[in-house]
Amino acid sequence: MPGRSGAQHIRIGDLMIDMSHARLRRPLIAVAVAVILSLSGVAVTASAEADTAAKGDPIKISMTGDVDTFNPFTAILLQSTGINRYQYESLVGYGTESEPVPGLAGTWETSEDGKTWTFTIPDDRMWSDGEPVTAKDVVYTYTSIMKDDALQAANGGLVTNIADVTAPDDRTVVMTLKSAQASNPGQEIPVVPEHVWSKQDPETFAADKDVVGSGPFTITTYKTGQSVELKANPHFWRGKPKISGVTYVAYKNTDAAVQGLKSGEIDLVDGLTPAQYNSLKGSDTITRSAGIGRRYQALAINPGTVDIDGKPMGDGNPALKDPQLRKAIFMAVDKKTLVDRVLEGLGDVGQTEVPKSYEAFFGFGEGHEEVPFDLDAANQLLDDAGYTQGSGGIREDKDGKPLKLRLMGRNNDPAHAQMADFLTSWFKEIGIGLDVSMVTPDKVNEDSTLGRYDLYFTGWSLGPDPDNQLAMNTCASRPNADGSGNTSENNWCSKEFDAAYAAQHAELDEAKRAELVKNAFSIIYDAYVSDPIWYAKSLEAYRNDHFTGFTKQPSKDGVILNQNGYWGLYGAKPASADSASDDDGGLPGWVIPVGVVVVLVIAAGAVAATRRSSTAEDRE
Repeated sequence: MPGRSGAQHIRIGDLMIDMSHARLRRPLIAVAVAVILSLSGVAVTASAEADTAAKGDPIKISMTGDVDTFNPFTAILLQSTGINRYQYESLVGYGTESEPVPGLAGTWETSEDGKTWTFTIPDDRMWSDGEPVTAKDVVYTYTSIMKDDALQAANGGLVTNIADVTAPDDRTVVMTLKSAQASNPGQEIPVVPEHVWSKQDPETFAADKDVVGSGPFTITTYKTGQSVELKANPHFWRGKPKISGVTYVAYKNTDAAVQGLKSGEIDLVDGLTPAQYNSLKGSDTITRSAGIGRRYQALAINPGTVDIDGKPMGDGNPALKDPQLRKAIFMAVDKKTLVDRVLEGLGDVGQTEVPKSYEAFFGFGEGHEEVPFDLDAANQLLDDAGYTQGSGGIREDKDGKPLKLRLMGRNNDPAHAQMADFLTSWFKEIGIGLDVSMVTPDKVNEDSTLGRYDLYFTGWSLGPDPDNQLAMNTCASRPNADGSGNTSENNWCSKEFDAAYAAQHAELDEAKRAELVKNAFSIIYDAYVSDPIWYAKSLEAYRNDHFTGFTKQPSKDGVILNQNGYWGLYGAKPASADSASDDDGGLPGWVIPVGVVVVLVIAAGAVAATRRSSTAEDRE
């Protein structure tokens, strides 16, 4: 794969001029310099690398995660949903500080009773094929999810309280709710174009080439296991992006991706390990970013999965139905050590499933507290619960079978294997054996959905409003027997939790709701089905000699990729765009003999004259 190493030189006789800091606005400058120097009788050999970013090359991003589908109704995996955020807008989006901002809807309002929401779509909202976005597109999207179980995998929990969605006219959407709710029903659900999707089977439509979307970029081609190519949407209502597109390049692992970043093959890498992140320190051409994340990493425990009809599913160890055993497992996980040793301190110890980035909802509810790491107490708890020691120090379950559990993790995440080593040692000290298996993300997704696990490492990215994450834990969110339908976090069901979810869902007072949300997440924790281990920093790095202008979310210390929106790449621009203003003919950073300076000034003037005749598109 051809790389963009960033090396730029011009040889003048025996003198090699380093142009690596020139950050030329146009490759034409280098050409003009070479021509004019040649006309001046100076022998020139040009080996300057062209500024490919300025030519309009797309920004290249490493892709190490699996893609399940780009169908926004059914996409679950982080890689897929992250890319889809650039393609499909919701009615209401999230700004750089995660505040509500216009999306497809320019304005919205609610009735006094909170049951009727009215959204207005401005005239400038268009699909990437030039067709106008209308209220009918919104009605089609929402009703498709509401009426078809197969289309509820991604966002089914967000429509359970919606009674009706209508379009009085092309610019107005009216949503009638069954009861008032705190969360905005126009957020999180990506809207698709009816004129495209109504001609397809929405359950099976791959939506992976020549995509028609409303966001800043849309997919042109997808090559399984190789790449995803997106182009800039010229009809995006906020304005066409400053880069021509985005190409995700598949790598086997982040080690290979880091090498690609160093060589210039790619421009941006995320999901770095702490060791990889630290190895990039001190580079002039690579900028690192350790952003506050919106994701938690947890150890999930199978409490005995059941489907939406209450029938058992999967093959989880029956012993894990005992909450005392699950509590002992919680007590055998030293989160602080995992953060210090695996993350090298680049993260925070987990509490509930709400990351520290969402301060209003972070922490345990009143009357709830964290289970401390305590191997002695865990052993005592298991003794009292009747799990006796057997041969080799392994306890026996209530049926006299050795208490050995399967632990599943992703083979593309080095942290999972590292955590598994620590857990194997700690669990051995409380008499529990572990059979560790690292498999593909797709396999983890499939087996966890169907309940084919005992323990596994899981993680979710939360939006600013926690309603959707909580909804996944309700009894109504359990899947069908074949894994279709709604997506549940652990196929866990609790009437107490359902009541807590309903209470926070309907509370319109922000302060009161925050406490109800904390209580609901605390109930999940107290069930000992999901133990949040950490909130890791999002470790990213990019080639600052290729692209700049990445907008973070939050803007001060946030992330570039995997945002609640599209700001990270939408704000990006070629690095050459920062080198000079349109009327600046200077060539900064060159080290040139005094006798050549006059010639270069002439060259700059010639290029400036050429620039004045260029189009507005060229100047972007």
